[in-house]
Amino acid sequence: MWHLRIRISIIAICMCSELAISQEDVSRILITNVNVFDGTSDQLAMGKDVLIEGNLIKEIGRNLVAADGVTVIDGGDRTLMPGLIDGHVHLSWNSGIHQFLDSHPDYVASLALAEAHSTLMRGFTTVRDTGGPVMGISQAIDEGYHAGPRIYAAGAAIGMTSGHGDFRSRNLRPRQLGGPSVTSLESLGGTVFADGVPEVLSASREQFRQGAQFLKMFVGGAVTGLRDPLDIAEYSPEEIKAAADEAKRWNTYLSVHAYTDRSIESALKAGAMSIEHANLITDSTMKLLVDKGAFLSVQTGFFLAPIPAGFSDAQRARQQEAAEGLDNMMRLARKHDAKITFGTDFVGSLQIKEKQLEELSNRTRWFTPAEILRQATSVTGELMTLSGQRNPYPGKLGVIEEGALADLLLFDGNPLENIELMTDPENNLMLIMKDGVIYKNKL
Repeated sequence: MWHLRIRISIIAICMCSELAISQEDVSRILITNVNVFDGTSDQLAMGKDVLIEGNLIKEIGRNLVAADGVTVIDGGDRTLMPGLIDGHVHLSWNSGIHQFLDSHPDYVASLALAEAHSTLMRGFTTVRDTGGPVMGISQAIDEGYHAGPRIYAAGAAIGMTSGHGDFRSRNLRPRQLGGPSVTSLESLGGTVFADGVPEVLSASREQFRQGAQFLKMFVGGAVTGLRDPLDIAEYSPEEIKAAADEAKRWNTYLSVHAYTDRSIESALKAGAMSIEHANLITDSTMKLLVDKGAFLSVQTGFFLAPIPAGFSDAQRARQQEAAEGLDNMMRLARKHDAKITFGTDFVGSLQIKEKQLEELSNRTRWFTPAEILRQATSVTGELMTLSGQRNPYPGKLGVIEEGALADLLLFDGNPLENIELMTDPENNLMLIMKDGVIYKNKL
Protein backbone atom coordinates (compact mmCIF):
# COMPACT_ATOMS: atom_id res chain seq x y z
CA MET A 1 0.00 0.00 0.00
CA TRP A 2 2.82 2.33 0.83
CA HIS A 3 5.14 1.61 -2.08
CA LEU A 4 6.50 4.69 -3.82
CA ARG A 5 7.39 4.83 -7.49
CA ILE A 6 10.59 6.83 -7.49
CA ARG A 7 12.48 8.37 -10.39
CA ILE A 8 15.64 10.20 -9.48
CA SER A 9 15.07 13.25 -11.63
CA ILE A 10 13.00 16.38 -11.55
CA ILE A 11 9.89 14.54 -12.71
CA ALA A 12 6.56 14.36 -10.92
CA ILE A 13 5.94 11.08 -9.15
CA CYS A 14 2.45 9.83 -9.88
CA MET A 15 0.23 6.86 -9.15
CA CYS A 16 -0.23 4.31 -11.93
CA SER A 17 -3.48 5.94 -13.09
CA GLU A 18 -1.94 9.43 -13.16
CA LEU A 19 -0.03 11.37 -15.79
CA ALA A 20 3.68 12.19 -15.26
CA ILE A 21 4.80 15.38 -16.99
CA SER A 22 8.42 16.59 -16.95
CA GLN A 23 9.57 20.11 -16.14
CA GLU A 24 10.04 20.83 -19.84
CA ASP A 25 6.46 19.81 -20.64
CA VAL A 26 4.93 21.88 -17.83
CA SER A 27 6.90 25.05 -18.46
CA ARG A 28 3.67 26.50 -19.89
CA ILE A 29 0.24 25.06 -19.05
CA LEU A 30 -3.14 26.58 -19.80
CA ILE A 31 -6.06 25.31 -17.70
CA THR A 32 -9.29 26.34 -19.37
CA ASN A 33 -12.98 26.39 -18.47
CA VAL A 34 -12.72 26.40 -14.67
CA ASN A 35 -14.59 28.06 -11.82
CA VAL A 36 -12.00 29.58 -9.50
CA PHE A 37 -11.94 29.78 -5.73
CA ASP A 38 -9.07 32.21 -5.29
CA GLY A 39 -8.40 31.53 -1.60
CA THR A 40 -9.93 34.77 -0.35
CA SER A 41 -13.43 35.18 -1.82
CA ASP A 42 -16.87 33.95 -0.78
CA GLN A 43 -17.88 32.95 -4.30
CA LEU A 44 -16.39 31.22 -7.32
CA ALA A 45 -15.22 33.24 -10.31
CA MET A 46 -16.97 31.42 -13.13
CA GLY A 47 -15.66 30.48 -16.57
CA LYS A 48 -11.99 31.35 -16.12
CA ASP A 49 -8.75 30.25 -17.79
CA VAL A 50 -5.46 30.12 -15.89
CA LEU A 51 -2.03 30.21 -17.55
CA ILE A 52 0.96 28.79 -15.65
CA GLU A 53 4.52 29.54 -16.69
CA GLY A 54 7.24 27.69 -14.84
CA ASN A 55 6.17 27.58 -11.21
CA LEU A 56 4.06 30.76 -11.26
CA ILE A 57 0.54 31.76 -12.24
CA LYS A 58 1.12 34.02 -15.22
CA GLU A 59 -2.38 35.12 -16.25
CA ILE A 60 -6.03 34.67 -15.27
CA GLY A 61 -8.78 35.61 -17.70
CA ARG A 62 -11.41 34.43 -20.15
CA ASN A 63 -10.83 32.82 -23.53
CA LEU A 64 -7.05 32.92 -23.23
CA VAL A 65 -5.35 31.81 -26.43
CA ALA A 66 -2.84 28.97 -26.21
CA ALA A 67 0.43 29.83 -27.95
CA ASP A 68 2.67 27.20 -29.53
CA GLY A 69 4.19 24.84 -26.98
CA VAL A 70 1.50 25.41 -24.35
CA THR A 71 -0.09 22.31 -22.85
CA VAL A 72 -3.87 22.81 -22.64
CA ILE A 73 -6.00 21.11 -19.98
CA ASP A 74 -9.77 21.49 -20.23
CA GLY A 75 -11.09 21.87 -16.69
CA GLY A 76 -14.58 20.88 -17.78
CA ASP A 77 -16.40 23.48 -15.65
CA ARG A 78 -14.85 22.08 -12.45
CA THR A 79 -13.57 24.02 -9.42
CA LEU A 80 -9.96 25.21 -9.40
CA MET A 81 -8.56 26.24 -6.03
CA PRO A 82 -5.20 26.77 -4.31
CA GLY A 83 -3.38 23.77 -2.90
CA LEU A 84 -4.36 23.03 0.70
CA ILE A 85 -2.01 23.96 3.55
CA ASP A 86 -1.88 21.97 6.79
CA GLY A 87 -0.33 24.22 9.42
CA HIS A 88 0.26 21.57 12.09
CA VAL A 89 1.63 18.16 11.12
CA HIS A 90 4.22 15.69 12.37
CA LEU A 91 5.28 13.86 9.22
CA SER A 92 7.83 11.68 10.97
CA TRP A 93 5.65 10.54 13.91
CA ASN A 94 3.88 7.50 12.42
CA SER A 95 3.89 4.98 15.28
CA GLY A 96 3.27 4.84 19.02
CA ILE A 97 5.79 6.60 21.26
CA HIS A 98 7.53 3.43 22.42
CA GLN A 99 7.86 2.04 18.89
CA PHE A 100 9.01 5.46 17.67
CA LEU A 101 11.75 5.63 20.31
CA ASP A 102 12.93 2.12 19.44
CA SER A 103 12.92 2.58 15.65
CA HIS A 104 15.89 2.89 13.32
CA PRO A 105 16.19 6.46 11.97
CA ASP A 106 16.02 5.21 8.38
CA TYR A 107 12.74 3.40 9.15
CA VAL A 108 11.33 6.62 10.61
CA ALA A 109 12.43 8.46 7.47
CA SER A 110 10.94 5.83 5.18
CA LEU A 111 7.52 6.12 6.80
CA ALA A 112 7.78 9.91 6.72
CA LEU A 113 8.43 9.82 2.97
CA ALA A 114 5.42 7.55 2.47
CA GLU A 115 3.26 9.91 4.52
CA ALA A 116 4.59 12.93 2.62
CA HIS A 117 3.50 11.30 -0.65
CA SER A 118 0.05 10.46 0.76
CA THR A 119 -0.30 14.00 2.11
CA LEU A 120 0.34 15.46 -1.34
CA MET A 121 -2.13 13.03 -2.93
CA ARG A 122 -4.79 14.27 -0.52
CA GLY A 123 -4.27 17.76 -1.93
CA PHE A 124 -1.95 19.29 0.65
CA THR A 125 0.78 21.00 -1.34
CA THR A 126 2.28 22.68 1.75
CA VAL A 127 2.61 21.64 5.38
CA ARG A 128 4.15 23.13 8.51
CA ASP A 129 5.88 20.45 10.55
CA THR A 130 5.75 21.50 14.20
CA GLY A 131 8.29 19.12 15.65
CA GLY A 132 10.21 16.15 14.29
CA PRO A 133 13.08 14.99 12.09
CA VAL A 134 12.04 16.18 8.62
CA MET A 135 14.94 18.32 7.37
CA GLY A 136 16.29 15.52 5.18
CA ILE A 137 12.77 14.60 4.06
CA SER A 138 12.20 18.18 2.96
CA GLN A 139 15.52 18.29 1.12
CA ALA A 140 14.81 15.05 -0.74
CA ILE A 141 11.39 16.34 -1.82
CA ASP A 142 12.72 19.73 -2.90
CA GLU A 143 15.48 18.07 -4.94
CA GLY A 144 12.93 15.93 -6.76
CA TYR A 145 13.84 12.50 -5.42
CA HIS A 146 10.43 11.99 -3.81
CA ALA A 147 6.95 13.44 -4.16
CA GLY A 148 5.60 15.43 -1.25
CA PRO A 149 4.43 18.83 -0.10
CA ARG A 150 6.48 21.90 0.62
CA ILE A 151 7.63 21.57 4.24
CA TYR A 152 8.13 24.41 6.68
CA ALA A 153 10.03 22.75 9.54
CA ALA A 154 10.64 23.65 13.17
CA GLY A 155 13.11 20.84 13.73
CA ALA A 156 13.12 19.44 17.26
CA ALA A 157 10.51 20.93 19.58
CA ILE A 158 12.00 22.68 22.60
CA GLY A 159 10.79 21.29 25.94
CA MET A 160 11.67 21.50 29.61
CA THR A 161 12.38 18.72 32.09
CA SER A 162 9.02 17.08 32.93
CA GLY A 163 7.33 19.06 30.18
CA HIS A 164 5.53 17.85 27.09
CA GLY A 165 7.98 15.77 25.12
CA ASP A 166 9.66 14.34 28.22
CA PHE A 167 8.97 10.63 27.86
CA ARG A 168 12.02 9.56 29.86
CA SER A 169 11.75 6.93 32.54
CA ARG A 170 11.71 8.30 36.09
CA ASN A 171 14.85 6.23 36.62
CA LEU A 172 16.73 8.23 33.98
CA ARG A 173 18.24 11.40 35.40
CA PRO A 174 18.42 14.68 33.45
CA ARG A 175 21.90 15.35 32.09
CA GLN A 176 22.38 18.23 34.58
CA LEU A 177 21.99 15.68 37.39
CA GLY A 178 24.24 12.97 35.97
CA GLY A 179 22.00 11.51 33.24
CA PRO A 180 22.90 10.86 29.59
CA SER A 181 23.84 13.85 27.46
CA VAL A 182 21.36 12.86 24.71
CA THR A 183 18.17 10.80 25.11
CA SER A 184 16.45 8.59 22.52
CA LEU A 185 13.86 11.20 21.53
CA GLU A 186 16.55 13.87 21.24
CA SER A 187 18.71 11.53 19.17
CA LEU A 188 15.83 11.00 16.72
CA GLY A 189 15.25 14.76 16.50
CA GLY A 190 11.78 14.77 18.03
CA THR A 191 12.53 17.15 20.87
CA VAL A 192 15.39 18.87 22.65
CA PHE A 193 15.45 19.43 26.41
CA ALA A 194 16.42 22.88 27.60
CA ASP A 195 16.18 24.29 31.14
CA GLY A 196 16.99 27.93 31.84
CA VAL A 197 17.64 30.80 29.48
CA PRO A 198 21.16 29.75 28.36
CA GLU A 199 19.98 26.26 27.39
CA VAL A 200 16.90 27.65 25.63
CA LEU A 201 19.16 29.91 23.58
CA SER A 202 21.47 27.00 22.70
CA ALA A 203 18.54 24.79 21.73
CA SER A 204 17.01 27.56 19.60
CA ARG A 205 20.25 28.28 17.80
CA GLU A 206 20.83 24.58 17.17
CA GLN A 207 17.49 24.29 15.37
CA PHE A 208 18.46 27.17 13.10
CA ARG A 209 21.87 25.57 12.57
CA GLN A 210 20.02 22.50 11.33
CA GLY A 211 17.91 24.60 8.94
CA ALA A 212 14.66 25.29 10.84
CA GLN A 213 12.36 27.96 9.42
CA PHE A 214 10.74 28.76 12.80
CA LEU A 215 10.87 27.56 16.41
CA LYS A 216 8.42 25.34 18.29
CA MET A 217 8.27 25.36 22.10
CA PHE A 218 6.11 23.52 24.63
CA VAL A 219 4.92 26.18 27.10
CA GLY A 220 1.96 24.38 28.71
CA GLY A 221 0.68 20.99 29.79
CA ALA A 222 -0.62 18.43 27.34
CA VAL A 223 -3.38 15.90 26.83
CA THR A 224 -1.01 13.09 25.89
CA GLY A 225 1.91 14.07 28.10
CA LEU A 226 3.55 11.52 30.37
CA ARG A 227 4.79 13.85 33.13
CA ASP A 228 2.97 17.15 32.51
CA PRO A 229 -0.59 17.71 33.74
CA LEU A 230 -2.74 19.85 31.45
CA ASP A 231 -3.02 22.71 33.94
CA ILE A 232 0.66 23.53 34.40
CA ALA A 233 2.49 26.47 32.83
CA GLU A 234 5.69 25.14 31.28
CA TYR A 235 8.65 27.50 31.04
CA SER A 236 9.04 30.85 32.73
CA PRO A 237 8.26 34.09 30.90
CA GLU A 238 12.00 34.75 30.69
CA GLU A 239 12.67 31.41 29.00
CA ILE A 240 9.83 31.88 26.50
CA LYS A 241 11.01 35.40 25.75
CA ALA A 242 14.53 34.09 25.12
CA ALA A 243 13.20 31.75 22.40
CA ALA A 244 10.90 34.41 20.91
CA ASP A 245 13.67 36.99 20.81
CA GLU A 246 16.11 34.50 19.27
CA ALA A 247 13.56 33.71 16.56
CA LYS A 248 13.17 37.42 15.86
CA ARG A 249 16.94 37.77 15.55
CA TRP A 250 16.76 35.08 12.87
CA ASN A 251 13.96 37.08 11.20
CA THR A 252 11.33 34.44 11.90
CA TYR A 253 8.96 33.56 14.75
CA LEU A 254 8.17 31.34 17.74
CA SER A 255 5.25 28.90 17.73
CA VAL A 256 4.10 27.45 21.06
CA HIS A 257 2.08 24.47 22.27
CA ALA A 258 -0.41 25.81 24.83
CA TYR A 259 -3.88 24.76 25.95
CA THR A 260 -4.54 26.80 29.09
CA ASP A 261 -5.28 30.50 29.27
CA ARG A 262 -2.34 31.19 31.57
CA SER A 263 0.15 29.54 29.22
CA ILE A 264 -1.29 31.29 26.16
CA GLU A 265 -1.23 34.71 27.80
CA SER A 266 2.35 34.24 29.00
CA ALA A 267 3.50 33.16 25.52
CA LEU A 268 1.79 36.08 23.78
CA LYS A 269 3.31 38.61 26.16
CA ALA A 270 6.72 37.01 25.59
CA GLY A 271 6.43 37.41 21.81
CA ALA A 272 5.08 34.11 20.45
CA MET A 273 3.26 34.59 17.13
CA SER A 274 1.52 31.23 16.67
CA ILE A 275 -0.50 29.51 19.39
CA GLU A 276 -1.06 25.78 18.83
CA HIS A 277 -4.29 24.26 20.25
CA ALA A 278 -5.51 27.03 22.66
CA ASN A 279 -8.67 25.09 23.66
CA LEU A 280 -9.00 26.73 27.08
CA ILE A 281 -8.44 30.35 26.06
CA THR A 282 -10.60 33.12 27.58
CA ASP A 283 -12.18 36.17 25.99
CA SER A 284 -9.54 38.63 27.20
CA THR A 285 -6.65 36.46 26.00
CA MET A 286 -8.28 35.95 22.61
CA LYS A 287 -8.46 39.73 22.31
CA LEU A 288 -4.77 39.92 23.28
CA LEU A 289 -3.91 37.38 20.56
CA VAL A 290 -5.69 39.48 17.95
CA ASP A 291 -4.10 42.70 19.20
CA LYS A 292 -0.65 41.09 18.90
CA GLY A 293 -1.35 39.99 15.33
CA ALA A 294 -0.69 36.36 16.29
CA PHE A 295 -2.22 33.30 14.63
CA LEU A 296 -4.56 30.76 16.23
CA SER A 297 -3.48 27.31 15.07
CA VAL A 298 -6.37 25.00 16.00
CA GLN A 299 -7.28 21.38 15.36
CA THR A 300 -10.52 19.46 15.93
CA GLY A 301 -10.03 15.83 14.91
CA PHE A 302 -8.32 14.70 18.10
CA PHE A 303 -11.16 16.07 20.22
CA LEU A 304 -14.15 15.02 18.14
CA ALA A 305 -12.95 11.42 17.73
CA PRO A 306 -13.43 8.71 20.37
CA ILE A 307 -10.84 8.72 23.16
CA PRO A 308 -8.00 6.33 22.21
CA ALA A 309 -8.23 2.95 23.91
CA GLY A 310 -4.68 3.13 25.25
CA PHE A 311 -5.16 6.36 27.20
CA SER A 312 -4.64 6.37 30.96
CA ASP A 313 -7.35 7.72 33.23
CA ALA A 314 -5.40 10.98 33.57
CA GLN A 315 -5.07 11.34 29.79
CA ARG A 316 -8.79 10.62 29.33
CA ALA A 317 -9.66 13.38 31.80
CA ARG A 318 -7.33 15.85 30.05
CA GLN A 319 -8.74 15.03 26.64
CA GLN A 320 -12.27 15.55 27.92
CA GLU A 321 -11.37 18.91 29.46
CA ALA A 322 -9.73 20.12 26.25
CA ALA A 323 -12.61 18.83 24.12
CA GLU A 324 -15.13 20.72 26.25
CA GLY A 325 -13.23 23.96 25.58
CA LEU A 326 -13.22 23.56 21.81
CA ASP A 327 -16.62 25.12 21.11
CA ASN A 328 -15.97 28.17 23.30
CA MET A 329 -12.57 28.73 21.68
CA MET A 330 -14.06 28.68 18.17
CA ARG A 331 -16.83 31.07 19.17
CA LEU A 332 -14.36 33.47 20.74
CA ALA A 333 -12.19 33.30 17.62
CA ARG A 334 -15.15 34.25 15.47
CA LYS A 335 -16.19 37.01 17.87
CA HIS A 336 -12.76 38.66 17.76
CA ASP A 337 -12.03 37.83 14.10
CA ALA A 338 -8.87 35.92 14.97
CA LYS A 339 -6.59 34.62 12.25
CA ILE A 340 -7.53 30.92 12.38
CA THR A 341 -5.27 28.52 10.53
CA PHE A 342 -5.91 24.97 9.38
CA GLY A 343 -4.16 22.05 11.07
CA THR A 344 -4.65 18.41 12.02
CA ASP A 345 -1.88 17.32 14.45
CA PHE A 346 -2.41 13.60 13.83
CA VAL A 347 0.30 11.27 15.15
CA GLY A 348 0.65 7.59 15.93
CA SER A 349 -0.02 5.79 12.63
CA LEU A 350 -0.34 6.27 8.90
CA GLN A 351 -3.94 5.05 9.13
CA ILE A 352 -4.93 7.83 11.54
CA LYS A 353 -3.47 10.40 9.17
CA GLU A 354 -5.77 9.20 6.40
CA LYS A 355 -8.45 11.26 8.20
CA GLN A 356 -6.59 14.49 7.45
CA LEU A 357 -9.26 15.90 5.15
CA GLU A 358 -12.03 15.31 7.70
CA GLU A 359 -10.81 18.45 9.46
CA LEU A 360 -12.56 20.40 6.67
CA SER A 361 -16.00 18.94 7.39
CA ASN A 362 -15.42 19.01 11.17
CA ARG A 363 -15.31 22.80 11.11
CA THR A 364 -18.73 23.24 9.49
CA ARG A 365 -20.35 23.45 12.94
CA TRP A 366 -18.64 26.84 13.38
CA PHE A 367 -17.78 28.15 9.91
CA THR A 368 -19.07 28.31 6.36
CA PRO A 369 -17.30 26.29 3.65
CA ALA A 370 -15.79 29.51 2.24
CA GLU A 371 -14.40 30.44 5.67
CA ILE A 372 -12.96 26.96 6.13
CA LEU A 373 -11.32 26.99 2.71
CA ARG A 374 -9.80 30.39 3.43
CA GLN A 375 -8.37 28.96 6.64
CA ALA A 376 -6.88 26.04 4.69
CA THR A 377 -5.41 28.24 1.97
CA SER A 378 -4.76 31.98 2.24
CA VAL A 379 -4.82 32.36 6.04
CA THR A 380 -2.42 29.49 6.70
CA GLY A 381 -0.42 30.72 3.73
CA GLU A 382 -0.07 34.05 5.49
CA LEU A 383 1.29 32.20 8.54
CA MET A 384 3.98 30.65 6.34
CA THR A 385 5.23 34.14 5.41
CA LEU A 386 6.07 34.84 9.08
CA SER A 387 9.24 32.83 8.53
CA GLY A 388 10.56 35.90 6.71
CA GLN A 389 14.09 35.47 5.43
CA ARG A 390 14.08 31.84 6.60
CA ASN A 391 11.30 31.10 4.10
CA PRO A 392 12.54 28.31 1.79
CA TYR A 393 9.77 28.98 -0.74
CA PRO A 394 9.65 32.71 -1.45
CA GLY A 395 6.44 33.54 -3.25
CA LYS A 396 2.75 33.77 -2.48
CA LEU A 397 0.99 30.62 -1.27
CA GLY A 398 -2.67 29.83 -0.71
CA VAL A 399 -4.14 32.05 -3.42
CA ILE A 400 -4.88 31.99 -7.13
CA GLU A 401 -3.69 35.31 -8.45
CA GLU A 402 -1.19 36.45 -11.04
CA GLY A 403 2.35 36.04 -9.73
CA ALA A 404 1.42 33.49 -7.04
CA LEU A 405 3.11 30.10 -6.82
CA ALA A 406 1.37 27.51 -9.00
CA ASP A 407 0.01 25.15 -6.33
CA LEU A 408 -3.42 24.17 -7.67
CA LEU A 409 -6.19 21.60 -7.18
CA LEU A 410 -9.08 20.80 -9.50
CA PHE A 411 -12.16 19.30 -7.84
CA ASP A 412 -15.16 17.69 -9.49
CA GLY A 413 -17.98 19.65 -7.86
CA ASN A 414 -18.28 22.87 -5.89
CA PRO A 415 -16.71 22.71 -2.39
CA LEU A 416 -18.35 26.02 -1.46
CA GLU A 417 -21.69 24.25 -1.71
CA ASN A 418 -20.57 20.84 -0.45
CA ILE A 419 -17.23 20.75 1.33
CA GLU A 420 -17.74 17.05 2.09
CA LEU A 421 -16.75 16.18 -1.48
CA MET A 422 -13.18 17.13 -0.63
CA THR A 423 -12.93 14.26 1.87
CA ASP A 424 -12.97 11.80 -1.06
CA PRO A 425 -9.91 12.86 -3.07
CA GLU A 426 -9.60 9.55 -4.88
CA ASN A 427 -12.86 10.18 -6.74
CA ASN A 428 -13.27 13.96 -6.63
CA LEU A 429 -9.75 15.41 -6.81
CA MET A 430 -8.97 15.41 -10.51
CA LEU A 431 -5.70 17.33 -10.71
CA ILE A 432 -2.87 18.19 -8.30
CA MET A 433 -0.20 20.71 -9.24
CA LYS A 434 2.63 21.80 -6.96
CA ASP A 435 5.19 24.38 -8.02
CA GLY A 436 3.97 24.16 -11.61
CA VAL A 437 4.45 20.37 -11.77
CA ILE A 438 1.47 18.05 -12.22
CA TYR A 439 1.43 15.13 -9.79
CA LYS A 440 -2.05 13.83 -10.58
CA ASN A 441 -4.22 14.23 -13.65
CA LYS A 442 -7.42 12.20 -14.01
CA LEU A 443 -8.94 14.30 -16.79
